[in-house]
Amino acid sequence: MRSVKKATPGLTTGEQLNFLLTNRLPRRWLTLFMGWFSRIESPALTRLSIAIWQCFCDDLRLQDAKNPRFKSLQECFTRQLKPGLRPLDNRLGTVSSPCDAIVGACGRIQDNRLFQAKGFPYTLEQLIPDTRLAARYHNGQFVTLRLKSSMYHRFHAPVDCQVRRVNYVSGDTWNVNPIALKKVEKLFCKNERAVLELEFGHPDYSLTLVPVAAILVASMKFHFLAEPLNLKYRGANVIPCNATLRKGQEMGYFQHGSTILVFASEQYQLCPGIVEGQLVRMGEALLSGHPLQARPLHDFNQSEEPTTTLDV
Repeated sequence: MRSVKKATPGLTTGEQLNFLLTNRLPRRWLTLFMGWFSRIESPALTRLSIAIWQCFCDDLRLQDAKNPRFKSLQECFTRQLKPGLRPLDNRLGTVSSPCDAIVGACGRIQDNRLFQAKGFPYTLEQLIPDTRLAARYHNGQFVTLRLKSSMYHRFHAPVDCQVRRVNYVSGDTWNVNPIALKKVEKLFCKNERAVLELEFGHPDYSLTLVPVAAILVASMKFHFLAEPLNLKYRGANVIPCNATLRKGQEMGYFQHGSTILVFASEQYQLCPGIVEGQLVRMGEALLSGHPLQARPLHDFNQSEEPTTTLDV
């Protein structure tokens, strides 16, 4: 089966051009270059780069940054927010959004089959290498969360949980915007990604996050791993760790905008308003039906790194 469809009904000439310009360039080289360029510490170059970026992103809100003085473009991409800007929905049974995002495809998984876009299916087993874990989400719920490049790039625990391992899958760096999702079959299953099962002591309920990298983005930093996961990573695919996180606590960040796929077992339901195209902020209600109540939050802040033991 071909990975890219030659003709896609519904795409305009402009969208076809967007796809060519953002996907037919040497993706790996461009991603490695962007990683190097974004780390250059030069106030003048950083200001110029941000000014050019703002010409293309009218929703870039740098006034929300905790520290708006950036030494590099990467500091801008991975900026922290001022305290209090992302309150948590702590109602009983609520799973909060792990990040700021635009909701993409979402809803009930049909057995093991779900969609990245209309007419573009993939299966849980094609995305998640652990078939035991994938089977837990048959007939469950899924939400695609797309982080635009202008958005807050850090992601947080949606419930009180533990992460005992990260399953890293090396792969390509296709763009993950809606245009590419309507052109590249099984795109999420081709791209670099990490699978994080969230454990919370209830055997009948299950939640998993799958952060997916993309062009310009292939660097995922998790606070409970010793090194970032990127195109230069050469370590084990299954990385043991022992991180304890509170709901809303920061887990890590993308170097640039990308996507997080959220999977929930069949007991969960999408919250009202979680529909394709909806803007959601970190901490807002995403799913209902969680069996445990989050612990009080007064004794930690969201940017605090998780309690971690690295298994080496």
